[in-house]
Amino acid sequence: MTGRLSRAKTALMLTKAFPDASGARSNAPRVEAQVEGVHLACRLSGAWNTQTVAGVDDEMRALEQKQGVREAVIDLSAVSAMDTAGAWLVKRLSTGLEAQGAHVEVQGASSSSGQLLVAVDDAAHQEIPKPVAGRPTGVIGLLDSLGRNVFTFRDDFLMSMHILGATIRGAQMKLGRGHAVNPAAIVSQMDKMGIGAIPVVLLMSSIIGAIIAQQGAFQLRYFGAEIFVVDLVGILVLREIGVLLTAIMIAGRSGSAITAEIGSMKMREEIDALTVIGLNPVGVLVFPRLVALVVVLPCLTIAANFAAIIGAIVVSQVYSGISPTTFIDRMRDAIDLSTVFAGLIKAPFMALIIGIIASVEGLKVGGSAESLGTHVTSSVVKSIFVVIVVDGLFAMFYAAIDF
Repeated sequence: MTGRLSRAKTALMLTKAFPDASGARSNAPRVEAQVEGVHLACRLSGAWNTQTVAGVDDEMRALEQKQGVREAVIDLSAVSAMDTAGAWLVKRLSTGLEAQGAHVEVQGASSSSGQLLVAVDDAAHQEIPKPVAGRPTGVIGLLDSLGRNVFTFRDDFLMSMHILGATIRGAQMKLGRGHAVNPAAIVSQMDKMGIGAIPVVLLMSSIIGAIIAQQGAFQLRYFGAEIFVVDLVGILVLREIGVLLTAIMIAGRSGSAITAEIGSMKMREEIDALTVIGLNPVGVLVFPRLVALVVVLPCLTIAANFAAIIGAIVVSQVYSGISPTTFIDRMRDAIDLSTVFAGLIKAPFMALIIGIIASVEGLKVGGSAESLGTHVTSSVVKSIFVVIVVDGLFAMFYAAIDF
């Protein structure tokens, strides 16, 4: 007798803990649909929640695809429970029928069900983007890529002109409240971009100057004109190599840093915060960096010229036996002030190009680390490419005016 009572209690406990299948089936969602001509009557019942709606998903999708329906009534009076998943299926059915031109009316919804239907309404009306087909290949793919690059160049150019115009106009630290300049920010950027770059600029320039002197002397030795290596080094370094090599190193060192700094602020929405509090992001972030670059790049160019010439003097004495005194006397006859200024004039323009391109790429950064890396790489590549093109344009301009 005691054993039978114990087994009965155990069975009762299991029944409470795990309802039987018949109870679950009685609470399952059901769909009763009746179509008469262009009229659709749909009556829903049962519990429409996350655990149960999977069983009626196919039926609901079939109703969504009914053709020729112009009026539809969805009755929810018999629905015992509903959560977001159930409301989504109902709203998806309603939206699908409306997309086919039907007038849909939802009846009998409880207050809680009505609130859920309103909550999922925006999500139900969002269009699912169609899968993008692969880009064309061959000649069509080449033209497609060219067209995309033209539009990208146009957008970058317009944004660059916006930044340049805002910078030329003034610091614009506060919109509509004067043009306050922050000297501390400019000096800080000059320290990071200028003082910090001196060792690598001097090292690279001295090595390049030594290489030019060695290769020039090696080739001129066949003609007995090794002394002309001084002319070669002086003109080439002062007019072209000094400023170009410095600009390329600054583009890789400081340009990438500008893009990374502005891009990380864009990712963390700090730029939006500056706008909200009334500050101009161009004045706060871009202006000090552009001013610092315009100041330090000519100074670094002068330092690079001295380093390259010193490297050439050392190699000329060791490799060709040209003493430093002879080298300096010959260089004094080979160059003049126009040779020096021909290179220095380019430096501010190259600084503006590096700073503007770096800032544009930084402002284009999205919300992912991948986007940041992509735009930092793009900033360095574009800056170096444009700097070389501008150097070539200056060379043609100097030749045209015989400078």
